[in-house]
Amino acid sequence: MKNGVMIQYFEWNLPNKGEFWNQLKKDSKHLHEIGVTSVWIPPACKATTSDDVGYGIYDLYDLGEFDQKGSVRTKYGTKEELKAAIEELQKNQICVYFDAVMNHKAGADYTEKFLVKEVDPNDRERQISDAYEIEGWTGFDFPGRGDKYSNFKWHYYHFSGTDFNQENGKVSIYQIQGDGKAWAEGVDGENSNYDYLMFADIDFDHPEVIEDVSNWGKWVANELNLDGFRLDAIKHINSKFIGHFLDTVRKERGEEFYAVGEYWRKDVQSLNDYLAALDYKVDLFDVALHYNFYQASKKGKDYDLQHLMDDTLVKNHPEVTVTFVDNHDSQWGSSLESQVDGWFKPLAYGLILLQKEGYPCVFYGDYYSIGDKQSPHHLIIDILLDARRKFAYGDQQDYFDHPNTVGFYRTGDDKHPGSGLVFLMSNGEEGFKTINVGENRKGEVWYEFTGNIKDEVTIDENGNGTFTVEGGNLAVWVKKG
Repeated sequence: MKNGVMIQYFEWNLPNKGEFWNQLKKDSKHLHEIGVTSVWIPPACKATTSDDVGYGIYDLYDLGEFDQKGSVRTKYGTKEELKAAIEELQKNQICVYFDAVMNHKAGADYTEKFLVKEVDPNDRERQISDAYEIEGWTGFDFPGRGDKYSNFKWHYYHFSGTDFNQENGKVSIYQIQGDGKAWAEGVDGENSNYDYLMFADIDFDHPEVIEDVSNWGKWVANELNLDGFRLDAIKHINSKFIGHFLDTVRKERGEEFYAVGEYWRKDVQSLNDYLAALDYKVDLFDVALHYNFYQASKKGKDYDLQHLMDDTLVKNHPEVTVTFVDNHDSQWGSSLESQVDGWFKPLAYGLILLQKEGYPCVFYGDYYSIGDKQSPHHLIIDILLDARRKFAYGDQQDYFDHPNTVGFYRTGDDKHPGSGLVFLMSNGEEGFKTINVGENRKGEVWYEFTGNIKDEVTIDENGNGTFTVEGGNLAVWVKKG
């Protein structure tokens, strides 16, 4: 999206009050005013309980409409409240991306007996038992919904694996046996094959599964008038199915229907390979850049900022990259905990919001709160969003030429009078850069937009200005007046 800004509008610790869709509806105007152009909403399907964030998914077709798993509403509210929030967002020119959790199912309605083989958790291709029968939670008939929207019922043969034997309480990785049963191809190679992640793992080689989940994609996109999907855990799902799924939905909704996938790997080559395998039909989150931010925040002045952008997706494929600082998976207490230290967050947000490349995503926890604790970064993110709207245009000239002080110059463009900026960040002492902003700017007076620095800079006759940044901080220099 051209100069767009996404917000991930949730975090792990939201209260289970069923009021979140109403909150989002009320917040829509404010989000538009600060420059947000798209919202990634939390998983909206019925999960194991109303306290579930939504990743323990039970029924794709229940958006808070049926009395299942102890409530009609989800953690966030009812289907009607969700639809009202989406309508209000779209009235405010904000696109809505639905968090599609398709890798697994949880909270089955009954157990079934079937043959399995146990596999080595660290080498899923190595079977460590002969075939034997277990009792697993794989039967889904959705008694609260019945056949509305879909009459498909799930059985053990629609899954490739599970992790719990009800008969004896044993937890293991059980590969389900049967004709044509195998771990999926087109998944991440970690643990030899990372098809199995959790709960009852959906078999996307099964034709009935392919048909029903593809139909669900069309149904939910139409039912909610969605603008796109955030695809959960795609490194665990057959890439061929993901391609088919997106083709199916876009045939229904148009080629502009957006998709970004969560492929959680630091290794940028794995991300490159996945993009190529899908013929670039999907954007990916820049997990590699997130880990660079994480390391930089931990090492302080000992981190060489000249390498901050090395081996990142945005450096390799900027046109299909969503950049982010933190998210629900990296925040404290999560399974992939790697939260960027607070001192570095403003610097990282300055980088992703003001650089030319990438589609930046702001995290709810960084902008609003984590649990009851308000974020200390709300004001600086507001300032950076304001700077993005007003000044972050034109080409970019990088100045990643010092271990502790780096930055870039955005040239501005004719469509946005007064645009252009100099961004600097320091992880050590106070620093400076002498930057040529062009002879056409001689005599211009520039000031530091965040208010950290009171001095002004006058561009000399050769188009040069010497811009400073405080130690351990960021600076955003723009034209005065």
